Amino acid sequence: MNQSDGWQHMRSAPKDGSRILITIRQSEQGPAEVDLAYWSSGDQFGEEGWRASDSSPGEIFQYAESELKCWMPMPSANVGRASFPSAWEGEDAEELGGSGI
Repeated sequence: MNQSDGWQHMRSAPKDGSRILITIRQSEQGPAEVDLAYWSSGDQFGEEGWRASDSSPGEIFQYAESELKCWMPMPSANVGRASFPSAWEGEDAEELGGSGI
């Protein structure tokens, strides 16, 4: 994985609840995408795992590990840039097993 563009392997992602950008793998549902997520240790609303940052009690969207390709820290605020970076589309150095379906 090319560290120069900021994307890092998911195994190094922080699991402290901080918000990060994630690349969701391409699937039959659509192309690779970038989302804002955080690690939840689990609570009365759902199990431990990666949740979309816009999840709310009763409406939790949780990602399976196999759906996530890589992560990067939130970029600093930049007034001239109003969008997420492009999803990382390089080849995986290693497969996580299965097709992610």
